[in-house]
Amino acid sequence: MATLHLIVGLPCAGKTTYSKRLELEQHALRLTLDEWHIRLFGHDFTLDFVHPEHDTRHKLIEEIMWDVAARALQLGTDVILDFGFWGRSEREEYRARASALGAICAVHFLDVSKEVLLSRLERRNAEFPEGTFQIPASKLLEWMENFQAPAEDEL
Repeated sequence: MATLHLIVGLPCAGKTTYSKRLELEQHALRLTLDEWHIRLFGHDFTLDFVHPEHDTRHKLIEEIMWDVAARALQLGTDVILDFGFWGRSEREEYRARASALGAICAVHFLDVSKEVLLSRLERRNAEFPEGTFQIPASKLLEWMENFQAPAEDEL
């Protein structure tokens, strides 16, 4: 039975690094949102500029990636969605989608302290590795307030 792996965590939690390792261990299809977004639209979210269509573009890519993921799951291939999944309702929706396709769902939560996230963000913004966005620390702090960590029953 195919497994849908949901990678949960804030920016700089190590989701993509974890996903790349899991991809090799599970022989799974890894779909990383930021990598696709940057290849299609460039760096439209920077320290001093956010393109007005950034969020719409992100949502569209998520929808396309789900179409790819759904087909892979139907074919029996495990899939890793490296999206962040910040809210419980979003995680529940994807769990239901996987179930409807006859797949199981696994939630992987990268629980990283505020201090570590901010330290990693500072380093990431300075080094600006390929496939990542630069993010103002103020934005990350705002996102931390909106993030819903998975409850025990989700893991």
